[in-house]
Amino acid sequence: MSTVAIAVFAFFFLLVTVLGFVASRWRAGDLSSLDEWGLGGRRFGPFVTWFLLGGDLYTAYTVIAVPALVYGKGAFGFFALPYTIVVFPIVYATMPRLWNVCRKHGYITLADFAHGRHDSHWLGLVVAFTGVLATLPYIALQLVGLQAVFGSLGFDVLPNGSEIALIVAFVILALYTYSSGLRAPALIAFVKDAMIYVFVGAAIVVIPLHLGGYASVFHAAERHFSSTVGSGILLAPGQQMAFASLALGSAMALFLYPHAVTGVLSASSPQNLRRNAIYLPAYSFTLGLIALLGYMAIAAGVTVENANDAVPALFHQVFPDWFFGFCMAAIALGALVPSAIMSIGAANLITRNVWRPYIAPDMSAAHESTVAKVTSLMVKFGALLFVLFLPVRYALDLQLLGGIWMLQIFPAIILGLFTRWFSAAGLLWGWLVGMVLGSWLALSGGTVSPIHAVPVLGAVYIGLTALAVNLAVAVLVTLLSSGDRSSIVAEADFVDSV
Repeated sequence: MSTVAIAVFAFFFLLVTVLGFVASRWRAGDLSSLDEWGLGGRRFGPFVTWFLLGGDLYTAYTVIAVPALVYGKGAFGFFALPYTIVVFPIVYATMPRLWNVCRKHGYITLADFAHGRHDSHWLGLVVAFTGVLATLPYIALQLVGLQAVFGSLGFDVLPNGSEIALIVAFVILALYTYSSGLRAPALIAFVKDAMIYVFVGAAIVVIPLHLGGYASVFHAAERHFSSTVGSGILLAPGQQMAFASLALGSAMALFLYPHAVTGVLSASSPQNLRRNAIYLPAYSFTLGLIALLGYMAIAAGVTVENANDAVPALFHQVFPDWFFGFCMAAIALGALVPSAIMSIGAANLITRNVWRPYIAPDMSAAHESTVAKVTSLMVKFGALLFVLFLPVRYALDLQLLGGIWMLQIFPAIILGLFTRWFSAAGLLWGWLVGMVLGSWLALSGGTVSPIHAVPVLGAVYIGLTALAVNLAVAVLVTLLSSGDRSSIVAEADFVDSV
């Protein structure tokens, strides 16, 4: 254990803890309202939205897992780069329309929109179920990243040291999220992103110099993968379709997650979202640099049992203790910010689309906010128990399934933004078939895999296959359905009004 590294880490952790509690007074609003607590009053401008969405989407697990995948698999790990580039044209085309209709009808979740657009409470319920189901392992993976940070700082030398540190960190996170709602991660995101920029900037300059330059880094990676089948600094034959389909499917699913939608609906205007869709790909450039850390770890001779430990081990080897502590604090904040937003997004879904309609339809706005706050605590501690008492592999497997599951609400939500042709029954049957098929394909090999073989095309992302079948079923059932396509939402509701 390095006293200096831990002291630097503790300083920044204490700083964001104070910011988390102070955030309740930042852009003050009535936090007894779910709209204020869960969406920040929908008043975040372009600058805040930039950091909130960046902090929301570029997580600790991104900083840990993307280089880890490059460290273990080579070029295939870079699928995250086109994925985070392709996603923003989708955001530009769809999210302003979603923002408009949600603002006009007071919708807080995608399930609200699905219910109103298709006039089906069952469709709203399955959208809520899918969002919560996919979010819980996502939070658990942030804890896995945080656990890796505590281990790299030396807490493992103490009996259950990393686990105790993890519990303390999450109790503090739970308390300031309960107190301040979405304002807490929005304010902390400024600090988190600034620290990420500093440590990435230092890493891409200092580490290659330490290793003899980028040419040495790539030569070392090429030698390392030369004896490994299916890995290399270039995609192996047959990997291209898997790479492209995984990137495309992941991009299509990303802004269906509750935490991404929470960030979107907290924006102050649709123009705000369009501007950020144009500028947010700058984060993708940073992500590409982060991915290169995997090759740098290979060149530095880093050897770890778990690839997720490669980045912390690399930084510990190259940098002095004080800067190592700073970098680990940045990664830890990359876990805390998205975990807070994810728990708020899941709590909004459970409160608005399960508790209110089925348990307490007459509850007041203050009661609704209280239920959301308590639910956010339960979601966090559920994810914490998951990490503490179950193998990490389960969280990884469920996260892989999560992307497949989220794609199955694409027809109800994204297509629903542009057409009301599909019947609610068609969308429900399509969702069910897509969920079952996607899960079965992913689990059929004995271990969870997001890729499967398709005749002619080769290896393809399972989420896209399940979505194609989902759409086919939705079209067929819609053609066989009778009755009107009633909707609470009018076409004029999608048009900008602010």
